[in-house]
Amino acid sequence: MELKNLLVDQKTVSVEYPDPDLEGFVVDVAYISRETLQKIRNKCLVSKFDKRSHQLKEEVDDKLFLKLYVEQVISGWKGLKMKYLESLLPVEIPDNSPEELEYTEENALTLMQNSVIFDQWITGVVSDLNSFRKAK
Repeated sequence: MELKNLLVDQKTVSVEYPDPDLEGFVVDVAYISRETLQKIRNKCLVSKFDKRSHQLKEEVDDKLFLKLYVEQVISGWKGLKMKYLESLLPVEIPDNSPEELEYTEENALTLMQNSVIFDQWITGVVSDLNSFRKAK
């Protein structure tokens, strides 16, 4: 039996956000392989001309990387109450807003772009293999 035949490229689990003040906030997080992460990074490489060295230099487009990363690792959530947002990032919530913020890729990207603690938590979950061992 070959190990490469046993590997999965992606595996998704539902993980509850660890802050007890955000009870019921559960995010569907996907493990991605090193190969997939490398493909995302390669899609984000841009060549720029360095005026000092007079050579092309490759750089990662951070905005594009985050967008593609979020599309791969966050596939949904439930229980993100509007009042919870104040614990994650600075917001002003209108009186007539719904009780929960629905999951959209745009909402996930905005949360990752503007909430350091949410970004760090997602990155920690994705890089912790134990998060994905629990799922059967």
